[in-house]
Amino acid sequence: MLEINFGNFPSIETERLMLRQIVEADVNDIFMLRSDEEAMKYIDRPRTKTSEEALELINKFHDLYEKNEAITWAICYREDARLIGNIGIWNFDKPNYRAELGYMLKPSFHRLGIMNEAMKPVINYGFNELNLHSLQANINPLNEASKSVLLKNNFVKEAYFKENYFYNDKFLDSMIFSLVKPS
Repeated sequence: MLEINFGNFPSIETERLMLRQIVEADVNDIFMLRSDEEAMKYIDRPRTKTSEEALELINKFHDLYEKNEAITWAICYREDARLIGNIGIWNFDKPNYRAELGYMLKPSFHRLGIMNEAMKPVINYGFNELNLHSLQANINPLNEASKSVLLKNNFVKEAYFKENYFYNDKFLDSMIFSLVKPS
């Protein structure tokens, strides 16, 4: 069975980006991200209403990390440590060496290749550091941008579930994309 022990929080650099731990100083950016109607359009969860709720979310990220249950990075430009999005691995299925990849980005940073650039090293971390066999992403089928970034990163559509998720007084569909570790 898969054993998870994150150890020290890994910072990751790419050509343009720094992926780092989310800290309390990010509270305003987390609030802006999680309360933004466009950013949350396909995230079927309640929007953050206060800075206190944003701080609770940051504390939850830290708690899950400390318990080796999830790891969530802030996405920032290398020259500016301000959070513009987040990406993480969570929802571990330890007997099957599988976990879920989740991500979001402030709308003003959409269509700049940022998520594609952030996703590559996180996938690498999942496969090579955590020893995962596969990653999955659960998305709203209407989210064409998310589909596109997953397909660019070699994920394949694995399932389409009809009305399997109840949110905001209605049943929603969801799609699962997956990526198996290359041999």
